[in-house]
Amino acid sequence: MLIKLLIIAVLVAIVISLGSGLFFLVRDKQDSSRLVTALTVRIGLSVALFILLMVAYFTGMITPHGIMPSP
Repeated sequence: MLIKLLIIAVLVAIVISLGSGLFFLVRDKQDSSRLVTALTVRIGLSVALFILLMVAYFTGMITPHGIMPSP
């Protein structure tokens, strides 16, 4: 259950970083370093989430579920 909460927390952080990047894109006219920083953080969080999902899957913390294809 803890891993699922961590995944949701990282997803929320990605959305917040994307929103701050949009805010800096619209409001900051002269200095774009805050925009670059916000988008760099978003990319880092996305890569970290992907790695977290792969580690959690391979260690058995999360398992896929859903409709299985018929044989």
